[in-house]
Amino acid sequence: MEESEDVPKDFIKLKCEKLSVDEVSELVVSPYCGAVSLFIGTTRNNFEGKKVIHLEYEAYISMAETEIKKICRNVRQKWPSVKHIAVHHRLGVVPITEASVIIAVSSPHRAESLEAVMYCINTLKASVPIWKKEIYEDEYSWKENKECFWANSEK
Repeated sequence: MEESEDVPKDFIKLKCEKLSVDEVSELVVSPYCGAVSLFIGTTRNNFEGKKVIHLEYEAYISMAETEIKKICRNVRQKWPSVKHIAVHHRLGVVPITEASVIIAVSSPHRAESLEAVMYCINTLKASVPIWKKEIYEDEYSWKENKECFWANSEK
């Protein structure tokens, strides 16, 4: 395979179905890369002493996709050797232990892909209009990301 045939690609998906780590990681595999780094954010069963039943996510989908595309462009500027980027985020109900978000990045060497994955998740939480509701045994709470720029600007 000529390297020109393996052009850098971004794979962005927001969906209500269960996310697959295998599917997302396979999207970014390249014969030119020795590293695939992953971040998998899962639903935990507790928050500040409360039992979490499940999470629910909502998004302004078109704006979220636009913001994730910006994140991908920024990754490519900061780490030019990055080959492929995949960002899949689940919407709707996400049961305990299942993935809410999976991010995968491939690059020739591990440092770039690891740094890019961390940048992706931190920036996604700070700038992408996806909202999380935690459902507890007897109540619920919309959660604000501490990193979220619009939440911090009102304080």
